Amino acid sequence: MLISVIIPVFNEALTVGNIIERLKTVMEGSNFKYELIVVDDCSTDNSLEISKRHGAKIFSLKEHAGKGCALRTGFAKAGGSIIATIDSDGSHCPEELPRLLAPVLQNKADLVIGSRYLSQKFSATRKLNVAGVRLFNFLIKLLIGTSVSDSQSGYRVMKSAILRGIRLKSREYEIESEMLVKIAKRGFRIMEVPITFEQRTYGTSNLDPVVDGFKILLSIVSSCIKDGRA
Repeated sequence: MLISVIIPVFNEALTVGNIIERLKTVMEGSNFKYELIVVDDCSTDNSLEISKRHGAKIFSLKEHAGKGCALRTGFAKAGGSIIATIDSDGSHCPEELPRLLAPVLQNKADLVIGSRYLSQKFSATRKLNVAGVRLFNFLIKLLIGTSVSDSQSGYRVMKSAILRGIRLKSREYEIESEMLVKIAKRGFRIMEVPITFEQRTYGTSNLDPVVDGFKILLSIVSSCIKDGRA
């Protein structure tokens, strides 16, 4: 079994090398074949060079297009029957990947989301961000009946088969909501597991709570209304 780990990167030179090395240690301790796929979103620092130096498979976007475009590229290039996604800013703990993999490997879930809000070790983010996630969670439950605590988490594991026939359109941070809604609408099993989450200590986030929040809101509504199949 091949497991593909997709790492979208934009200007994360201070953290991406560490994430790749820790993922390699985790995966080499397992009994599975794996590939680490870095999709560089046209970084202006040396994130690309660092990723190459640490031995990941590299795919580079021709222009800065957003996290959604990077993940969609990764999905298209991934060869694994199981796909994991993890942020490159150091906020997710690579050592917790087996916790997300377990329900999928045991065929108890088709999509596993690492939830910041189920962990007692969660360190609060900005109140506006937390309020936004709660709003999105509520809207998803209201529109399609799927209840989750962290609809915006980028730390996920899924069977690659659940992405077949689903047309993802998101270019930026709304990709997580679009994926969740379209996967849930097709009746796949979704589970959450608690993860630790650390606020980035290097660099700055590109997420705009207002602008990106509005895009996420539109994505949820649009994905709930439309079928979303290719």
